[in-house]
Amino acid sequence: MTQEAPGRQSAQRTNDFADIAEEFGKRIARIVWCTMATVDTKGRPRTRIIHPIWEGAAGYIGTGRQSLKAKHIAANPNVSFTYWDQAHEQIYIEATAEWLDDAADKQRVWDLYKSTPPPLGYDPGLIWREGPLAGDFGVLKLAPRRIELYSIAWLMQGKPPLIWRPA
Repeated sequence: MTQEAPGRQSAQRTNDFADIAEEFGKRIARIVWCTMATVDTKGRPRTRIIHPIWEGAAGYIGTGRQSLKAKHIAANPNVSFTYWDQAHEQIYIEATAEWLDDAADKQRVWDLYKSTPPPLGYDPGLIWREGPLAGDFGVLKLAPRRIELYSIAWLMQGKPPLIWRPA
């Protein structure tokens, strides 16, 4: 890990996901739901609450192929996420979203949701009754370009944010 140049609040930076994996995993397991921001076709931001599932640095969202977010992502695949809880532990994620249309990928992510214990996992069949190959079931893969972990407790301790970017 490297320290940023001195400033208002310097950050620790890393290109090794292993440096943030444990804390990232703890936070998403506790918080579960996050706010997702997209940009609409007129360049305006739009947010909604979603339930992604993560495998390391890769995230996945089961969602409708005809949803408003699908239209936004078709025009601009750049997305942003914020996890927050009442302990003021945050995760900020900037990513690119892309559709996984291969049947094997859709089945794998479906199974990942089903096999992961709640609250992170759930049965997507409750929403998409026709299964993972149903026409409206879509999988968005999230490829983060930046993940920031921060908290009020860290601020009070003088501890800087931890920022990961892929190498």
